[in-house]
Amino acid sequence: MIALLVAAGAAVGAPLRYLTDRAVQARHDAAFPFGTLTVNVAGSALLGFLAALPAGEGVMALLGSGFCGALTTYSTFGYETLRLAETGARLLAVLNVAASVVAGLAAGGCGMLLARVLAG
Repeated sequence: MIALLVAAGAAVGAPLRYLTDRAVQARHDAAFPFGTLTVNVAGSALLGFLAALPAGEGVMALLGSGFCGALTTYSTFGYETLRLAETGARLLAVLNVAASVVAGLAAGGCGMLLARVLAG
């Protein structure tokens, strides 16, 4: 049953990641992967929020592992960072790593804080 919840969440998260990435990237005429950064930061915030709630195993499987797992993408982050470095945009590659780590951690922390404030 848990595996089905993960799959259901992923079935929504993966297309949303693709569509969000394309929409954000289309607004920026730049080599920097703004779309991937956006989905990774949003997913980190949501996962931080969920982790701070007294959510059950089913909710975490559906939304945490399934939805957030498919929404965020470490492999694309790695690929785009290496591609930037290989094409000579080394500064952008370093900025992508720094922005992804700092913004992802900050978003996760903010998500947790928001959940705690809302829970009272």
